Amino acid sequence: MASHVLRFPALKGHGFSRADRAATTPAALAAEGMLSIEAVFLPGLKPRFSFAIPAARLKPCPFKAAGLPPRAALGVHFLLVLLAVLLAMPLAAQEATMHMDVKLVNVFVNVTDRNGAIVGQLTKDDFQIAEDGRPQRIAVFERQSELPLNLMLAIDTSGSVHKDMLQEQDAAKRFVHALMRPQDKMGLLEFATDVRELSPFTNKVSQIDRGLSQLRGGEATALYDAIYLASQRLGRLDGRKVLVLVSDGGDTAKSTTYAGALEQALRNEVMIYSLIDVPIEASAGRDLGGEHALITLAEQTGGKSFYVSAGGLDKAFAQVSDDLRTQYLLGYYPWHQAPGTNFHRLQVTIPRAAAESFNIRHRTGYYTDSPVKGD
Repeated sequence: MASHVLRFPALKGHGFSRADRAATTPAALAAEGMLSIEAVFLPGLKPRFSFAIPAARLKPCPFKAAGLPPRAALGVHFLLVLLAVLLAMPLAAQEATMHMDVKLVNVFVNVTDRNGAIVGQLTKDDFQIAEDGRPQRIAVFERQSELPLNLMLAIDTSGSVHKDMLQEQDAAKRFVHALMRPQDKMGLLEFATDVRELSPFTNKVSQIDRGLSQLRGGEATALYDAIYLASQRLGRLDGRKVLVLVSDGGDTAKSTTYAGALEQALRNEVMIYSLIDVPIEASAGRDLGGEHALITLAEQTGGKSFYVSAGGLDKAFAQVSDDLRTQYLLGYYPWHQAPGTNFHRLQVTIPRAAAESFNIRHRTGYYTDSPVKGD
């Protein structure tokens, strides 16, 4: 979400003589859905005051500052009220720097009925959300999120799936062309013995096509390395973050662990969609542990897993596309947060319906000490 830094270098009476919008924006606050406001007083007054407020709560107001968007103008209006209080305080008390952070927690939710059909007509009042068992008030609700979609496509090109590479290339190209919107970005990784980036994040479909034409393969399978690295790359971006994995589930590189890969995905708010490509479903040599890991990774992060069966990859990619187009966005500002824990568990329910009526998917929780996101 947008974040702006405002500096007020001078005071005229009890108001401002001018307001300048800074050229840079703090990415860490932007990623958390907050607006950062900073005021610098005249030398005689000494204090320096800064605070951050949720950008999602700002709405247009009559107050206008030079060259500022409506949300920032409301932030200035709020700042004036606080400054009025500060001006009434003794100068010694005003010298301290104050900072307030309010984080908007976004939870993307998919709902299907007992037959697996997508349920897309629910309203804000149908949902309840709790953090660590404590009910929260839903502040943001969207039936179909228009937030930019940042998607990393990671394709297993190890020896166990190498024979399907041409089919994977063609199906992936069709998926990219069908899914991408102007505001979306996609990156491309292949993983075998190591992880190789074939395309950085871009909204140019032709660039992804060129990357897909460069799949080359290898012997081992660095599945968890791919999840770890893809999650870090996605974590730098704002909006929805999705990792689509095409693999048979084996991990033979033994570098990153399952736990390490899952933690990185949760820390960076990445939803994992696992397309499980197994050559023979009844094969005695199948890596059932790897398949189970792909399924669990998807469940824990709010994504979904699909077996690449009779419909092939085209059908599996179409299911991912349908799922991403029918997500609800629920946002809330944590209230009465449980102390002494860095990981907070989330629960989304539809109280009016019996528990078995709907299948509700979302990430299981989030970390409050997640690394600061880069630009």
